[in-house]
Amino acid sequence: MATMTMIQALRSAMDVMLGRDDQVVVFGEDVGYFGGVFRCTEGLQAKYGKQRVFDSPIAEGGIVGTAIGMAAYGLRPVVEVQFADYFYPASDQIVSEAARLRYRSAGDFTAPIVIRMPCGGGIYGGQTHSQSPEALFTHVCGLRTVMPSNPYDAKGLLIAAIECDDPVIFLEPKRIYNGPFDGHHDKPVVPWSTHPKSEVPEGHYTVALDSASIVRPGDDLTVLTYGTMVFVAEAAARETGIDAEVIDLRSLWPLDLPTIVESVKKTGRCVVLHEATRTSGFGAELTALIQEHCFYHLEAPIERVTGYDTPYPHALEWAYFPGPARVGRAYRTVMGEVPGEAKAP
Repeated sequence: MATMTMIQALRSAMDVMLGRDDQVVVFGEDVGYFGGVFRCTEGLQAKYGKQRVFDSPIAEGGIVGTAIGMAAYGLRPVVEVQFADYFYPASDQIVSEAARLRYRSAGDFTAPIVIRMPCGGGIYGGQTHSQSPEALFTHVCGLRTVMPSNPYDAKGLLIAAIECDDPVIFLEPKRIYNGPFDGHHDKPVVPWSTHPKSEVPEGHYTVALDSASIVRPGDDLTVLTYGTMVFVAEAAARETGIDAEVIDLRSLWPLDLPTIVESVKKTGRCVVLHEATRTSGFGAELTALIQEHCFYHLEAPIERVTGYDTPYPHALEWAYFPGPARVGRAYRTVMGEVPGEAKAP
């Protein structure tokens, strides 16, 4: 075991798989000599050579298209799109090619590729470096969508993603690369070394891609969330004194529906929390699933806490970011302690 940040855990996962499987290659924008803009691939090119770890042109469509061709011929590419905001030029390759290859070939070909993308706000990245586009991927059949919230899960999920024969969208909340963040931007930075999930095995292990994790057991209400918002959900529980059961989805699709349903049936109340914009966000799908599977167990309407339906603002970042105060109000609303907030049309 070693104490790792998320950056180190992700690098360790790629290191392990490059060493175990000669078919694994890593490439993308600045991932070679430079080690990636966040240094997730630092040192891997020096260790494995320029044919296994290399830089690509700044052309996301070309990066993903090349990866699909490699995968169809037996390689396992792990590619990095420097920010999730930049994936749009590769949309056709991801949606029309990678996601459909197994189906359109009747199983003769697969696309075992991993597309790593830093996502989310909290670093003053503004509108083009802060987006959370996960719902755009969960809408596409044939893709798996994953977002870890801690170093242990990050490494285990990334190894599982590299070993998977399906294309995996691997979203990495950059605000928690170097430490957990509970939404209080005015407090001192907390390093991962203070958190138990920073203890990571140095060798090979996996975390199942379709498994959720109950990070905080509770009886009053269920919180469905992922990524950075896991820590915001826990902070809101501490600050309100409400005994919230916080579920880290980890895998957005496929979804661990049995864990979700069991929890909501137990608590009878549910809050859905994510950083992405509200309308047609992944929270809408979660809300629909709870309605379908748990309706007769609900004691109150489901509450959603999300980002707003605007571009991510630079100057008003912390007004946009769903912090503990907003989340705590949702907790109190489903508990009947305060009236519900007026919903935007």
